[in-house]
Amino acid sequence: MEIVDRLSSSFGERRRGLAVSLIVLHYTGMSDAEAALTRLCNTEDEVSAHYLVAKDGTLYRMVDEKHRAWHAGEGSWAGHDDINSRSIGIELDNDGASRFAEPQMAALEELLADLLERHDLPAKSVIAHSDMAPDRKSDPGPYFDWQRLAAKGLSVWPEPSMRGDFMKDASYFGYPVEKGQTHILNAFRQRFRPFETGPLSVADESMMAGLARQYPADVTERTARRTPTRPLHEES
Repeated sequence: MEIVDRLSSSFGERRRGLAVSLIVLHYTGMSDAEAALTRLCNTEDEVSAHYLVAKDGTLYRMVDEKHRAWHAGEGSWAGHDDINSRSIGIELDNDGASRFAEPQMAALEELLADLLERHDLPAKSVIAHSDMAPDRKSDPGPYFDWQRLAAKGLSVWPEPSMRGDFMKDASYFGYPVEKGQTHILNAFRQRFRPFETGPLSVADESMMAGLARQYPADVTERTARRTPTRPLHEES
């Protein structure tokens, strides 16, 4: 796996000895990869990510994985805050209104497989920015193919289950339900039922129940006192 370094100075140390337990996917919402890299590497903007995957499949590294990149902002998952200290952030070169390019998806899949293996993470650790900040973020949006990732063991996709309590099941999966049903339903649909509209439905409830039963959130704190991960492969 070939990586191009475009290093950012916008990063810090992971707080409280926290180790990586999540991988958060974003879209850049900008015109192209170069514009996104310029912003993500600009100290004045105080925003960064560990990686950016361009439309042509080029993989850029901006922040070393051992550091805390500034990509997630305010939000929580599985009852935990400070997602920046717990995660690796991946930006995808996409304007938010277009499908994701095939070379980009292929490169992302290679990167995710490597990250999950090296950090000893389950597929449910890969989440959307909108999952952990449903009241203020929508990326990577409804055009992103989560089902494709799940088919390759790089994310999750539920088998519908018997109807349950939508918000209770959402909490079991990891959603910050204190943000309210409207925001949680919107974030859930962007990922699992893209372009679906209207009030909460039986299909929504069944899919969320499946997520809660098949992929309950791990609420155990993970710290840096575990075995260090192997370095990222420059080539494979």
